[in-house]
Amino acid sequence: MAVTIKTDEQIRILREAGRIHARILDELEVMVVPGASAKDLDQAAEAKVRAAGAEPSFLGYRPDRHTPAYPATLCVSVNEVIVHGIPTDDMVFKDGDIVSIDLGLNYQGLFTDSARTVLVGKVSKEKAQLIYDTREALARGIAVARAGNTVGDIGHAIESFNNKRYGNVRELAGHGVGLAVHEDPYVPNYGKPGKGIELKPGMVLAIEPMFNLGTSDVVFHDDGYTVTTADNQASAHVEHTILITDGEPEILTEF
Repeated sequence: MAVTIKTDEQIRILREAGRIHARILDELEVMVVPGASAKDLDQAAEAKVRAAGAEPSFLGYRPDRHTPAYPATLCVSVNEVIVHGIPTDDMVFKDGDIVSIDLGLNYQGLFTDSARTVLVGKVSKEKAQLIYDTREALARGIAVARAGNTVGDIGHAIESFNNKRYGNVRELAGHGVGLAVHEDPYVPNYGKPGKGIELKPGMVLAIEPMFNLGTSDVVFHDDGYTVTTADNQASAHVEHTILITDGEPEILTEF
């Protein structure tokens, strides 16, 4: 799929979708407590999405014909799981965990995507700082997502803020979104200023840095979805859907 420029009507719907998306993630975040299970969280997420008049866009999603359909509404990724953790009953949150909750929404045929990593109970200073810095990296990437800049500017802003303090995942990236779950352009969390596709008003992007406490190396698991750090150290993942405008970028999934 080529890079798409959204119409005014599509942008109106995506703004509404983003508000719903942020509210649901707010409600889910407070449920991430010691003793809760990822499956319970996933079931709550599906109920909330459908009650809002939307559909969960990850449920049943297949990235290609060789991969089985994704079986859940949420991706729930605990500690060393970077992204795409499949929620199960035996995935029970413990004091000291960090948990990424990643939700995709289909609202009136248009798509938004957002994730946040949250603390469970009393978390180490190291893990808390990792989350704080990953959020700051997202903010730095969004700040340069302006018309006339490029995808490379976004990646450079994220990579420069990291400055090799954390493993910066390179095998996974942000992407265009809006008309589909994943669209062009590919939006990596590294890059060179001025390189890559130029950003234009009406483009909608999901920007999503992933920082690891240890190595940047990752392991792709046989279920076709789960990705973990190669050294089993913790990872943080945060994501917003944003709109490129004639001025400041607009965060559609603001929280």
